[in-house]
Amino acid sequence: MSITEIKTMTRDEQLLAMEMLWDELCHQKEEPAPPVWHKAVLENRAAKVAEGSAEYLTIDEVKKSLRP
Repeated sequence: MSITEIKTMTRDEQLLAMEMLWDELCHQKEEPAPPVWHKAVLENRAAKVAEGSAEYLTIDEVKKSLRP
């Protein structure tokens, strides 16, 4: 299915297709591999924690930063 075909679908048809795809993905036994860049991000964060330069936010600070 192409993006062009998806754009011609009604909203209900798009939602149904998405639900069917999500249902199929949820029933697969294997987990997808994480992107390659995840390892570098995690290593960088672990290094900051180890050297004591990691910065932490409270949950309220995080929520505030996500609000428009």
